[in-house]
Amino acid sequence: MFHLSDFLIYCFITAYTPGANNLLSMSNAARLGFRRSFRFNLGILAGFSVVMTVCTVCSTTLYTLLPRLKLTMQFFGAAYMLYLAWKVLKSPVNPSADSSKEASFLSGMILQFANPKIYIYAVTAMTLYILPVYHSTGAIIGFTILLALIGASGSFVWALCGSAFCKYLARHAKGVNLMMAVLLVYCAAALFVQ
Repeated sequence: MFHLSDFLIYCFITAYTPGANNLLSMSNAARLGFRRSFRFNLGILAGFSVVMTVCTVCSTTLYTLLPRLKLTMQFFGAAYMLYLAWKVLKSPVNPSADSSKEASFLSGMILQFANPKIYIYAVTAMTLYILPVYHSTGAIIGFTILLALIGASGSFVWALCGSAFCKYLARHAKGVNLMMAVLLVYCAAALFVQ
């Protein structure tokens, strides 16, 4: 059974919590303005789409060839969500970046290939939420696109909000982090309740 609310909670928390993409996007926008940092965010979207596609193909292949791995993948996925909840709960919001670096499309794209957060995001979402329910090529492609758009949307939002978003999070960091951590724990527990 597909749990849309659990899936979306997981996707949006993963996409909008601080990470390399979001903090660099916010820092670039605060430093250069949204317009001048926009190509960096387009690079993030392009790289995210490529990484998401590769992870989807790998996840689908593993899931199809080795169906016994489902329980193992559930445990690893839940463990990752609990780890992410712990990191979110303990993470300060501190956007710092080198002001001499220009925000280019290529740097945004290349960042995705070295960003472990999106690999885990992709594999977890595919193996725990999508592949157990959807098997058609069209559905898998549709979810791959949706995951890439949701995942990359966080960097656009953080860039748009720039320093104002950083100031808000700094004032309410504990409450926001606690809420996101609790939601991630809920998602991890929901994997085993069917």
